[in-house]
Amino acid sequence: MPERYGEATIELRLRDGAQLFNMLDPFPFREGDLAADAEAYIVDWARDLPKDEPIRIVVHLERPAPPGSPMPDLAGAITNWFAGRANAETRALRELFRDGRLAFAIGFVGLAICLLLTWLLTRGREGPFARIFQESLIIIGWVVIWRPAEMFLYDWVPILRRRRLFRRLAKARVEVRPSAG
Repeated sequence: MPERYGEATIELRLRDGAQLFNMLDPFPFREGDLAADAEAYIVDWARDLPKDEPIRIVVHLERPAPPGSPMPDLAGAITNWFAGRANAETRALRELFRDGRLAFAIGFVGLAICLLLTWLLTRGREGPFARIFQESLIIIGWVVIWRPAEMFLYDWVPILRRRRLFRRLAKARVEVRPSAG
C-alpha cells in the first residue's frame, strides 16, 4: 500500500473487472453490487489509512477488456457503491435516533410507572420485604430506560464512523491500470 502525492493508496490486483462485482447481480457495472470480498478488502485497508489524507484506489487488471469491447466504468462503480453505502449509514443514523426517541418515551413512562408503584405500594410500610420490593421496582425502572440511553450515548458512534469512511471512499480517486506482468 504505497503512499504517493499525499494520497493514501489502496491497490487491488484482479484478473478482470468482473471479479470486482457480485456475480449474481444482473447489472454488473455502475449500478451493480460490489462483491462482498472486494468491499471488505477495500474497507479494511481504508480503516488503516491516515484519516487526514485523501484515498486513491488503484485497480490492476491482469486481463483488461479486449479492444473494441466496452470498458466498464470501474471507477464510477466503486465510488457510486461507497456513496450509496454512506447514504445507507445516514438513513441508519436517522432511524436509530427516531427509534431512540420512541424507546426513550417508552422507557421514561416505564421508569415513571415503576417509581409511582414504588411510592404507592410501599408508602407507610417498613421492613426488609418492603425495602426489597421498593429497590426491585427502582432497578426495573432503570433497566427499562437503559437501552434508550445506550442508543443516544453510544450506538450512533460506529454508524457515524462507517459513514465517514464510506464518504472518504466515495471521494477516492480510482485508477484502473493494466497489470504489469
